[in-house]
Amino acid sequence: MNNKVYIFDTTLRDGEQVPGCQLTTPEKVILAKELELLGVDIIEAGFPISSPGDFESVVQISKAVTNPTICALTRAVDKDIDAAVASLAYAKNKRIHTGIGASDFHIKYKFNSTREEIIQRGVAAVKYAKKSVEDIEFYCEDAGRADNVFLAQMVEAVIAAGATVVNIPDTNGYCLPEEYGAKIKFLFDNVKNIHQAIISVHCHNDLGLATANSLAGVVNGARQVECTINGIGERAGNTSLEEVVMSIKTHGELDLVTSINTKRIYPLSRKVSSMMRMPVQPNKAIVGKNAFAHSSGIHQDGMIKNKQNYEIMEPEDVGAGKSSIILTARSGRAALNYRLELLGYHISKEELEEKYTKFLEIADAKKDNVNDKDLHALMDHGVVDRGIFLEDMEVTCGFKKTPSAKVTLRVNGISHTAESIGNGPVDAALKSVEKIVNSKVELEEFLVQTITEGSNDFGKVHMTVKSGEQINHGFSANTDIVVASVEAYLDALNKLM
Repeated sequence: MNNKVYIFDTTLRDGEQVPGCQLTTPEKVILAKELELLGVDIIEAGFPISSPGDFESVVQISKAVTNPTICALTRAVDKDIDAAVASLAYAKNKRIHTGIGASDFHIKYKFNSTREEIIQRGVAAVKYAKKSVEDIEFYCEDAGRADNVFLAQMVEAVIAAGATVVNIPDTNGYCLPEEYGAKIKFLFDNVKNIHQAIISVHCHNDLGLATANSLAGVVNGARQVECTINGIGERAGNTSLEEVVMSIKTHGELDLVTSINTKRIYPLSRKVSSMMRMPVQPNKAIVGKNAFAHSSGIHQDGMIKNKQNYEIMEPEDVGAGKSSIILTARSGRAALNYRLELLGYHISKEELEEKYTKFLEIADAKKDNVNDKDLHALMDHGVVDRGIFLEDMEVTCGFKKTPSAKVTLRVNGISHTAESIGNGPVDAALKSVEKIVNSKVELEEFLVQTITEGSNDFGKVHMTVKSGEQINHGFSANTDIVVASVEAYLDALNKLM
C-alpha cells in the first residue's frame, strides 16, 4: 500500500465555522497561499452554495494557488454541485466534495428517508458531479455512528459510481480509537472495489480523540487526513494538522510520509490564531507556547543532561525556535545554576545553596517566571525592585469621541502623570503608561476572560509582553476592564524591570 498520507486542510471551511472566527476573502487567500507553502495536498476552500462570500472565496483561492487541489463542499443536491463547479472554474486542480448522511440517526431524523434511498441519492450526486469534474470525494456523514455493513454498501456504491476519494467522518467525535480503526479495517476487508479510491478520515474532537482516531484510521489503511491548523473547527474542533503530521514524522516505524514542510507549522499556527482571533491554548501540543518549555526541577535536570529525556522532537523542526528552561518556584538547583552560568556567573556549591534559597523567595513573591534581570539582581543584591503602581486613571470615550486617558503611576515612590489618545480606552491608557515608563516592549498577547455573567462581569486580563528575548506575563482582574488591562500591563512590566 502507498505510504503517502495526503493532508486535506479544511481550516478555511470547517475551521472557519467557529463563531467569531470568520475571514474575509482576501484573508482566506493569504492563508491559502501559506497552506500551499506548508505543503498541504488539498485545500477545502469553502461551501460555495452557502453564500456569495463563500463562492467568491473559492474563486479567488482557485486563482491564487497552483499546487494544491482546491476542493469545494456540497450537499448531494444538483444546485449545490452546479455552484461548486462554477466556483472552481479557475482551479488548476479541482475536486467536488459531496455526500449525505450514513448513520440511521441522520437517515431517519435528518432526511426522513431509508437506507436504500440514501444510497441512491449519494450515487446520483457522484454521477452528476462526475460530468463536470473528474476528482470526486464523497462523504458518508456521521459514519462514526453508522452501521458498518450498511456503510460498506454505501462506500462500494459511490466508488462504483466514480468517487475517487471516500471520506469516513466521525462527525460527532463519538468513536473510540480502537472502534474507529476497526471501522476502517472493516471497509478494507469488505468493500471489493475499495482500492479504486483513497479512503479519507475526518474526525471531530468532542471527546478529545480526533487525532487518535485519525491515526487509527491511517494505521488501518486510510491515506488522507482531513484536519485544520491548531485543530480549530465546529464545537470542540477538528483533527489538528500539526499533531497528525508530527505523530507520523516522530513514529518512523509507521513507514508513512506527508508532504508537509514542518518548519512552517509554528509560524502558520500563529498567523491563523491572529487572523481568526482564536488564541492557542498554552499547553496545546506542538504549537502551544509551553510545548517546549520546562519548569519542573526534575524535567530541567533531565533536559540539561540530555534533551531527549523530555523532548521527543526538536522545536526547530516545527519552526518554534528553541526549547526553554523556565525558572519558577518549581525549578531546582541544577536549572538555576545552568541559567546563571549562561549569564556568566560561576559559583560554588555552597554559594549556589545560598542563592537558591533567595531565588525561591523571589519566585514565590513574583508568582511567575524569574527572568535574567531578576537573576542579575539576585547575584548583585538578592532583591528585586518592583516599583511601578497605578495610583489614578481617568478615561474618556464614547460615540464619535476620540478615546483618551490620563494615568498617574507611582514609580519608585514618585508620582508621574501622562495623557494620551488611542483607538480605544485600553489603547489610550497603555500609551499613557508607555509615556511614563518609556518602556520598549512588545505586546505579544492580550486576553480578556469573563469570570462572572451579566453586565457587571468580573473580568480577568492576561497580557504577554516581550523585551528582547525576555517574555513575561501580567495578570489582573477587575469589574473595570480598562483598569484590569493597565494593572496586568504593569504587572508584566514590573516582572521585566
